[in-house]
Amino acid sequence: MTARRDELVVLLGDDGQPIGAAPKVAVHHSETPLHLAFSCYVFDPAGRFLLTRRALTKRTWPGVWTNSCCGHPAPGEPVEEAVQRRVRQELGTELSGIRLLLPDFRYRAVMDDGTVENELCPVYAATCPDPRALVLDPTEVAEVEWVDWGAFRRDVLVSGREVSPWCLLQLAALQEDPRSPEHGML
Repeated sequence: MTARRDELVVLLGDDGQPIGAAPKVAVHHSETPLHLAFSCYVFDPAGRFLLTRRALTKRTWPGVWTNSCCGHPAPGEPVEEAVQRRVRQELGTELSGIRLLLPDFRYRAVMDDGTVENELCPVYAATCPDPRALVLDPTEVAEVEWVDWGAFRRDVLVSGREVSPWCLLQLAALQEDPRSPEHGML
């Protein structure tokens, strides 16, 4: 299931408050306005993290390895509902135990072609109760890999493994293991 061409994203003022909406297909360009998004890190019951590689046809950062799922809440849609919706669309599965990790994460990144991402992007973690039940949308996800969280984080932050710019910044900001008791994941 792919995103509809008329999908809207929530535009934000510098204070992070909604100021309007715009079609997703028209938002990402060299002067991308600040808008609302989210990132989710999905774990299986054994504690492995679901690493995804973005489809080669994606408008921004095609083919890049990143967190489990990203997306944009629709106007008026609670972010946790958007997380569930996008995980169903992209990964074909349900989540449990959704937890907010970084409520105020914000970043701006520029692709080689000048396309800008400019997002207020709360970061979540969740559990996929059945990791064998994934059904990937090939227009969103090229491939996936279940990996050890600590090893992945070290590979990115210490060894320089390439990931999306938002994933790199989020990994640096996530001081603890997202599955730790403080985050309610275990």
